[in-house]
Amino acid sequence: MQQSNGYIIVFSVILTVVLGLLLSGTSQVLGPMQREAEALDKKKQILGAVISADEIDAMTPEEVNEYYSSRISSIVVDINGEEVTEQDGASVTAESVDIGKNYKRPAEERLYPVFIFHEEGNSDAVESYVFPLYGAGLWDAIWGYMALDTDMNTVGGITLAHAGETPGLGARITEGGVQERFVGKEIYNESGELVAIKMQKGEGKDYSSDPHKVDGLSGATITANGVNAMLENYLGHYQAYIESKKSSKAVATAN
Repeated sequence: MQQSNGYIIVFSVILTVVLGLLLSGTSQVLGPMQREAEALDKKKQILGAVISADEIDAMTPEEVNEYYSSRISSIVVDINGEEVTEQDGASVTAESVDIGKNYKRPAEERLYPVFIFHEEGNSDAVESYVFPLYGAGLWDAIWGYMALDTDMNTVGGITLAHAGETPGLGARITEGGVQERFVGKEIYNESGELVAIKMQKGEGKDYSSDPHKVDGLSGATITANGVNAMLENYLGHYQAYIESKKSSKAVATAN
């Protein structure tokens, strides 16, 4: 039987309202769970720069949260290396900073989280500092976390992730073997200049004698270049803070 236009319109409106309510209810229920999952994944990526992936994989979510709370403290700084506790009238924490959204701001206006890895059982002793990174790969965003030893020069570890790099090519930046290439490299040269670390074009060469170069990714030069730009940019943004810590350590050693 043919329905009137009025019936069809009323039915469509009711259906839209019902579906809207269902979607809203689902979002309300699943939203907190999704945020918890995102927070857990972020903690895993941060910890991945200072402990092995095998250790993290062996932990339950509760153990990850407990380990993170017991070994990581954090602050937020600006591009001048000064600590920041609020922005636009709202308080901020390192864990609450969305690096992706912050990336859209001018570098001078961004918030820069710093995650501090402490010795087990000694919250006053620092083992390394972990710095978030963010940039662009071939197809989409790339990001990661780099740990520097307390000399604020030597790389202790790095985790790299991506939103859409090519499987088997650029997506290999997530592989442990690729990330391991950065460990032990240095971000400052002998003259004290910040030079970061660069993945080289091609793959299969030995750069063990060069503290500022790592082997590249065969067939993924653009992704490797994105990683290079990301490291150079974000280490540059953190340079004021890094050098302030280096100066503080030099003074403490002298005394």
